[in-house]
Parts: sequence; structure tokens; C-alpha cells
Amino acid sequence: MNIQTRIYFLAQSGATTANSTAEAAQDIVSKITTGKIAQAIFIVLSAYLTLKILDKLVIWLSEKIAKEWRLRVKQFLPFLRMFVLTTATIILMNLFLNLSPENILAVTGTTAVALGFAFKDYASSIIAGIVGLFESPYGVGDRIKIGEHYGEVVSYGLRSVRIKTPDDNIITIPHNKIWTEAISNSNTGALEAQVITEFYFAHDIDTNLVRKILYRVAQTSKYTALKLPIVVVMEEKPWGSSFKLKSYPLDARDEFAYKTDLTARAKQAFAKHKLAYPRIFDIEA
Repeated sequence: MNIQTRIYFLAQSGATTANSTAEAAQDIVSKITTGKIAQAIFIVLSAYLTLKILDKLVIWLSEKIAKEWRLRVKQFLPFLRMFVLTTATIILMNLFLNLSPENILAVTGTTAVALGFAFKDYASSIIAGIVGLFESPYGVGDRIKIGEHYGEVVSYGLRSVRIKTPDDNIITIPHNKIWTEAISNSNTGALEAQVITEFYFAHDIDTNLVRKILYRVAQTSKYTALKLPIVVVMEEKPWGSSFKLKSYPLDARDEFAYKTDLTARAKQAFAKHKLAYPRIFDIEA
């Protein structure tokens, strides 16, 4: 077979492959019409409005029912959002594509490859978000720390989680942080979360008196969940004595009001008994 004949057969083979690819694309993609575009816009708007209504409805409902059920209702929201988004995606694909079993595999494979190369980080966040729904490293209402950011989870989206910090800032963190970052969760779906309040004194104070005062302060606070343990631990430092009061508020959202209440009432008791704090030059030393 001479060179011209080989070139001819290669050209024929290329043309056949191109034609089969075009025919396959035609089999998958249905005819796009103005009516279908209008339907697609309606579907997208409907999904968007449904998500907004679900967000407001679930949050409203969680605040109206018994307090112990609040977080459980809020944590159901990510599954509802996922259901709405998945349904809308399937409807849109069915509108523009001929979804035979073979075509579904072809579209899924092509989409996966495209996402893998073009939107690697975005796809990783979405996959992590789906995994997170089942592994539950955090949920709506949990108080978590990721990296240097700490706060309450107020929203769980497809790509990211939003937390509200003690300064009332909203921080958006992509889900793919669960692959690389340690995640600290204070309450893991429970209504209560342990609060640690720290106090510092000179070396020569009456340690038993301090422990009694701290225990009593926690025991008499209106925020304290008395069914959970109250613990006072002490540690000696070069500059003085460090005490940690570990206790639980009735509601994790009262964490900072609770800590303020404990600190203010404890300081009143310390002043009454004239307990000495560490001196500044001792701390600097």
C-alpha cells in the first residue's frame, strides 16, 4: 500500500469518526427551542424561590417549636436544599437532553471530566459537602472552629458553610476544608456546649475558697444546665495560679452572655474576699 492510499484511508477514518461523534452529540442534545429556554428559566427561578422559602420556613419553625428540637429541625435544612437542587438539575437535563441509559452515562462521564479539570476546587467542595451531610462534622446550629475562625453554623450550602462569629461577622468557608483542616465542634447537634471561663490569681490565695466561689457562681447562674457537670480545675504558672471553670449553658447560643455573667458575679465575690490577682511585673517576668 503506497503513501497516497494510506493517507486516503486515514482521511476516511477521520471523517467517519467525526460523523459518528456529531451523530452521538445529536442523539444526546435535543432540539433547543424558545419554549424550552423559557421553561428552563422558570425552573431555575422556581428552584431559587423554593430554596429561599425553605430557608425562612425552617428557621421560623425551629424558633417556634420546643427548644430541644431547634437544632434537629435546622440540621434537616441541608438535605431539603440538596433535594431541591438535585430535582431541578434532573428536570433541566431531561428538558435539553435525551436521557436514555447510554446518554446518561455519556453525559455524566463528560461532565465529571470537565468539572475535574476546569473546576477542580469547586467540584471538591461540592463532593465534600455531600460527604459532610452523612459524616456530619458540623451542622446548622453547631458551634465550630475551622482554622482560626470560630462561630455558629447559620447556613449549610452545596459548596460552603457559613458561620456567624462572636463579632456578628458572617464567614463563608468551602466544604473542602474538611479534607485538610481539623474541625472542632463544641456541641455536635446538642443544645448545650461546654463553656470554659478562666480566672487568674496570685500564688498565695486560698485555693479552696476560690474553687468554692467558682462552683457556687456556676451553680446559681440562670444560664447553667444543672444536669451537666460543673468542674473547676487549677494549674500553677510562673506568674500565679490559673483556674478554669468548666460548665454548660442551657442553650449554646448563650455562650458569651453566660461567660459574661459568670465573670461578673465571680469578680464580685473575689472582691468581697479580697483575693489578690497576679501583679503586672510577675506576668512580665
